[in-house]
Amino acid sequence: MKDDTLASRVLRGDRRAVARAITMVENGERDATGLLDAIGRKTGRAFILGVTGPPGTGKSSLVDRLISEYRKSGMRVGVVAVDPTSPITGGALLGDRVRMVEHTLDKGVFIRSMASRGWAGGLSGAVSEVIQVLDASGVEVILIETVGIGQSDIEIMKIAHAVMVVTMPGLGDDIQVSKGGLMEIGDVYVVNKSDLAGADAMVINLLGMVRDMKGRSPSVLKVSAANGEGIGVLFSVVEKLRAKFLSPEGREMKLRSIRGMMLELAKRRVVDDFEERAEKRVAPLVVKVADHQLSFEEAARRLAEG
Repeated sequence: MKDDTLASRVLRGDRRAVARAITMVENGERDATGLLDAIGRKTGRAFILGVTGPPGTGKSSLVDRLISEYRKSGMRVGVVAVDPTSPITGGALLGDRVRMVEHTLDKGVFIRSMASRGWAGGLSGAVSEVIQVLDASGVEVILIETVGIGQSDIEIMKIAHAVMVVTMPGLGDDIQVSKGGLMEIGDVYVVNKSDLAGADAMVINLLGMVRDMKGRSPSVLKVSAANGEGIGVLFSVVEKLRAKFLSPEGREMKLRSIRGMMLELAKRRVVDDFEERAEKRVAPLVVKVADHQLSFEEAARRLAEG
């Protein structure tokens, strides 16, 4: 008799089961922990590529192009598109699936938009769990598009096996990607919208920065997601990174990703537990601060100590 539990259906790649499992972990439902325990030992096979960079650089369009290239190769693809949070519903504000509409009916592609919900670094607090679900379902490549918050959008490096930083001409004379750590995390730097003035100059500047890196040699490419220019070369570069992940040399990539996801999961647990406990204790402390019986610092310290 076929095992029809949610975990078993996820492991068989059942799309409805995968969607249900992602909703469970994203909402922090009680049964999510058991589900993750059940599928946890079937993960670690998918290559995770993070796609980050300032807003408006065309990250979604490039992700769309990479999906097409991987589907031509017959590979199954999972996409996690992290969007800003709606202040009304708490859900994803942009919904990147609209921008990848041609793939939504493809059974070899699973696309999920997630709300950042205030989580720092351009990710969502549940992204590590969603990666586990997609990985266990049998996808071979997972593309994570970060929220695009700009210079602090660097947390992706902790959980992805490789990172693609997307930029474009016109970001400023100092090249914004060089600030806030973005220039330090990329395995490939992509100057998108190559038809715009200043694209060649930006490539030259990026190449100069890359040459100054010690022990690292990331690629710098000029592409146009709109007309397909340079997409084949970009795909080849990403595939070299995936090949490294699949080789014995890729163990360090896997260990770094596992470490990052473990820390993110633990941090989320701590934050959730703290918020639950604090909600029960905060009201009397607020009154004491308002009545000048406690300083803000002392009240916060008591709240943190539990």
